[in-house]
Amino acid sequence: MNRTDLIACHECDALLRKPLLSAKSSARCPRCGATLFRSSSIHLERICAVTLGALITFLIAQAFPIVELEINGITSQTTLIGALVALWNQDMEIVAAFVFCSTILFPLTELLALLYVLVPVRAGLVPPGFNRVLRAIQFVRPWGMIEVFMLGILITVVKMVSLARVIPEAALFAFGALTLMFAVVVMFDPRTLWDIADGLPHRKARSAPGLG
Repeated sequence: MNRTDLIACHECDALLRKPLLSAKSSARCPRCGATLFRSSSIHLERICAVTLGALITFLIAQAFPIVELEINGITSQTTLIGALVALWNQDMEIVAAFVFCSTILFPLTELLALLYVLVPVRAGLVPPGFNRVLRAIQFVRPWGMIEVFMLGILITVVKMVSLARVIPEAALFAFGALTLMFAVVVMFDPRTLWDIADGLPHRKARSAPGLG
């Protein structure tokens, strides 16, 4: 049996023969019912464009202030990085580290990793460290909390309206757009790239000698 025809369930470790799927279908483990993988008939151009747009929007959200507050003629504004520095200086290092990881480090890692594998696969190549990068994406994805951060911003803005004059800045709109883009990105299952990579000529040429 060809070893590439086997797949292991990530929930119960059952070793199964990899079935052929039609478009927009998925395979489930007969033992525990977990989803093994979905059909690889995806639009790489579309997901590449959304991921690149999300990365650009992410950089805009970090570079510009989120809101501007005016109280008794005194105005103040800050970026997300500035807010993290303020938390750190107020002896809230754990909170600052958690916010940094969930709103900056993990989302940025996911976007860069996705582009690292999507762009070469779209060109018909398999990048170095392909399997490790896909596993890294699966690891960091649950920890990215851009949508939770956006919800917290909106709640804070609503509460601050009665106390100060709140002026939305560019980063607030960027985070709103980023939330929608991430909703599209997380719908993409990176495990389907394994199927696409297995069908590439370069991947077949490299794996052929070891199948003997």
